[in-house]
This record gives sequence, structure tokens and C-alpha cells, in this order.
Amino acid sequence: MPLSDFLDGLKDNPYFGAGFGLVGVGTALAVARKGAQVGMIFFRRHYMITLEVASKDKSYHWLLSWITKHARHTQHLSVKTSYLAHESGRVHTQFDFHPSPGNHIIWYGRKWIRVERTREKQMIDLHTGTPWESVTFTALGRDRQIFFNILQEARELALKQEEGRTVMYTAMGAEWRPFGFPRRRRPLSSVVLEAGVAERLVDDVKDFIGNPKWYTDRGIPYRRGYLLYGPPGCGKSSFITALAGELGYSICLMSLSDRTLSDDRLNHLMSVAPQQSIILLEDVDAAFVSRELLPTESEQHFQVYPLAFQGMGRLTFSGLLNSLDGVASSEARIVFMTTNYIERLDAALIRPGRVDLKQYIGHCGRWQLTHMYRRFYPEEPASEGEIFAEQALSAHSEISAAQVQGHFLLHKADPVGAIKNIGQLKG
Repeated sequence: MPLSDFLDGLKDNPYFGAGFGLVGVGTALAVARKGAQVGMIFFRRHYMITLEVASKDKSYHWLLSWITKHARHTQHLSVKTSYLAHESGRVHTQFDFHPSPGNHIIWYGRKWIRVERTREKQMIDLHTGTPWESVTFTALGRDRQIFFNILQEARELALKQEEGRTVMYTAMGAEWRPFGFPRRRRPLSSVVLEAGVAERLVDDVKDFIGNPKWYTDRGIPYRRGYLLYGPPGCGKSSFITALAGELGYSICLMSLSDRTLSDDRLNHLMSVAPQQSIILLEDVDAAFVSRELLPTESEQHFQVYPLAFQGMGRLTFSGLLNSLDGVASSEARIVFMTTNYIERLDAALIRPGRVDLKQYIGHCGRWQLTHMYRRFYPEEPASEGEIFAEQALSAHSEISAAQVQGHFLLHKADPVGAIKNIGQLKG
């Protein structure tokens, strides 16, 4: 049979015609689907704008709070439970709701914005044990300004929540994390030191903050170190907390006795400390002691020194010195160190350049006791404060501010009893 007759016969077959039609429709659908995908890719590239923020970015938690505020109608939530300890000791449980992982739609700036919160199930932060997360914003148009507005608004919202409060940071892994809730700022007037001491420190810190150009013009590293030393309970840490509140700064707490702290980690933490913060190294004598006080080789057979005074963990004394003023040390930084025993500190640690200002915070004197009495009992005559100071020094030669405060707390509503029972002041 000729080939032309065979093809004519296939055309007349109804089953062949139906199959040919199905093949044509399937091909058309595939082409249409492919065209739609290409069109969507083209549309996204040229007529949509996206912003991805990873959980490691500092603005991530700001944005979560911002999303919570604007996505009020979402029905898919996740909760973060935390505990807030009040100054009275009472613990308050707080629940913070955030949109859960998934897609959320927000109306903002006369535009619909798609917010996608994703959580990686296979990847976690080794330092905190939390999964890696990211938030992606998608909006129509090509104007990036909408994302700048969102970030700025999220930042202002975070600052408003911290307004009038001092944020405490602690080192966790290779970064600083907020420690608890922001604390109410402590007034500088609530810490009474000897006459002129607080003013000297505050003026020096403010002068440093206000004159960065003076340092750069002279090629001097823009950083400042302070050492507060004296007996325990005399107000060293309290003053630093009040100073941070006065400046509107946060406090970064660093423990040199942490066994996981190494030279590289300390240097890194010093470099990435939050802006406008005070780095606080408390009780530095508990981590390192002066090399002059360490036993010689012959004495080591007869004397056993506590491990705390020989350097704990992986941090070395040279690593601490390099982090304070080495070649790789950071600038625009304020470091406060405290110690109860300045004689135990190595001279290299407290030399100028590492410690620029040393201040002794000692036991209460007459002036300090008088003003503490006036602050606790403002309605009493000024002469009563002088009487209290005289009798307190007669009964006790050395009194710490913590002792005096504890005594006043026992006589909150009895200023006469505070003077009468001064002999019962507890150490």
C-alpha cells in the first residue's frame, strides 16, 4: 500500500484524531505553564522588591516586634515566655506573642506586604541551641524606601521600649545578648559618694564622649579605661550602673573567670560590643594577680595558691592586655574595671593607656553619711544628718555604703530610730 494511502487512512480513523487532539492540548498547557513561570520570574525581578533579614542580624528582634504590632489579625502565633524579677524580689511572668513561621500579610504604606518567617529545622545556633531563622519582606514596586521606613520604625519602637531603662548585656558565644529585661535607670543622685568623686568621674567620661576629634587629630586611640577600687559594698558597681543611666548607655558584663573565655574570644567581644555601652570587668583581681605575688620556683613546692589567682580557663594575661590596648583592640570604647584589692593587680594591667583614671571608693566619711541621711529622710532638718554622721563614726570606724543603706531600710519610716539605734548597724 502506498504511504500516502496509509496516512489518509489514519486521518479518517476517529481514535487517531482524538489522540492527536489530546497531545496538542497537553503541549499547549505545558507551554502556557512554562510561559506563566517565566512571566512570574520576570515580574518578580522587575516589579517586586524583597528584603531578607537573618536572625543573626541586630535588627531581627526589632522586626519581630514590629511585625507583632502590625500583624494583629494573624491567627498563627508563637509565644516566648520570660521572667521579670522586680527589685522587691517578686517574679513576674511575661508572655510575648510573635507571628509563627509561615506567611503573613500586612497593610503598610498603602501597600500589601507579604512577610514570610522561615525556620531551618536542620540548622541551629550552637551557642544558644535555637534554630536559624529569617524573615523575608516582599512588596510591589521597586522603591527601597519602604524597607528603610520599616527598619527605622522598628528601631524607634525598640528604643521606645528601652526608653528610661538600662539594657544589660552578657557575653554568649561570640556575641552579646540582652540579659533579662531592661532595668529602670538608676538616678545618679541615688549613689552618694564622697564629695567631688562622682562629679570627677562623670565629667571625665562626658569629656571623653564629647571629644572624639581631639583624639583622632593627635593620633591617640579613642578609648578610655577606668579602675574603681576599694572595700566591698562601698558603691563601685552601683555608681557604674547609675552612670550608664545618666549617659543613656547600656552595660556589657564580662566575667574574666569564665572557663570558656579565650584570648581570641575576648578580643572579638571587645570589638563587637554594642554602641553606646560600658564594658564592665568586675573583680579583675579574681582572674589575675600581680606576677610579683606569685611564688618562685623554689616556693612552689611549699605554697599552694588558689587557681583563681593564677588565671582561669584559656584566657592568658597577655591576651587580656592585648585586648585592652593591643594593635587589634577596638576604639570608641569605655571600659570600667573594679577590684577590692588593687595591690593584687599587676602594674602592667593598670598602667596609663589601659587604665587612664583610677578612683578610690572607700568607706563612708562624714560628708557622705550626712548626705545619705538627707536623701533617705528629705523632710528631716539638715542638722539631723550631721548628728547621724557623728554618731555613726563614733560607733564604727569603718562603715560601707551598703551597711548604711541596710540600716536605713530597717528604719524606713523612723528617722529618729535610725539615729538612736546606730549602734545596731550590721556589718
